[in-house]
Amino acid sequence: MSDTGTKTDGRVERGNQTRRLVLGRTMDIASVEGLDGLSLGRIATELQLSKSGVFALFGSKEGLQLSTIRAAAAVFAENVATPLKDVPPGARRVRELCRNWLTYSSDRVFAGGCFFYAVSAEFDARTGPVHDAVAQTRRDWNAYMETSLTEAQVVGDFAADLDVEQLAFEVIALMEAANAQSVLLGDTRAYDRAERGITARLRASATDRGRDVLDAE
Repeated sequence: MSDTGTKTDGRVERGNQTRRLVLGRTMDIASVEGLDGLSLGRIATELQLSKSGVFALFGSKEGLQLSTIRAAAAVFAENVATPLKDVPPGARRVRELCRNWLTYSSDRVFAGGCFFYAVSAEFDARTGPVHDAVAQTRRDWNAYMETSLTEAQVVGDFAADLDVEQLAFEVIALMEAANAQSVLLGDTRAYDRAERGITARLRASATDRGRDVLDAE
């Protein structure tokens, strides 16, 4: 490889490292203060980087916000969905998906609890690219939960007449209630309550086979 190629690769890697450093910080800030708490100048000052260097990576505050949302989605997937890659479709997979979400929130993967719960409240009534990106993550998460329930229904773990969208809505609502109560009140017992409620709701919708799976530890 030429010296020019080596220098270029080095600059690219340094840029990637800086990008990871910045996004690690912006995800935590946004989970506590919201995406409006982000600015190129603030991040440059906090991380002792040049503002021009941060600008070169993200271009604008909106670019920084959108990159932060994408990075948070990858972290969310890594903690909630990826651990299920070897778990076959069914009630067990649904149960583990719910538990992974509760652990992701309770372990404070993001400093402010669930990143997407925080920024959804911030941008729900707005318009624009950041709102659209937040809304899309919500649609993707709802769809993932509904798909997991549908697959479990297909293998015979849930009733054939199950209203998948309704059950997904209720399960996600219990998760988010636990996140909100824990973050606001410091009440970690909310996660146990949410898990009991989710399990009860899943059992009520399950077949005998599905209940056996849900009851197995």
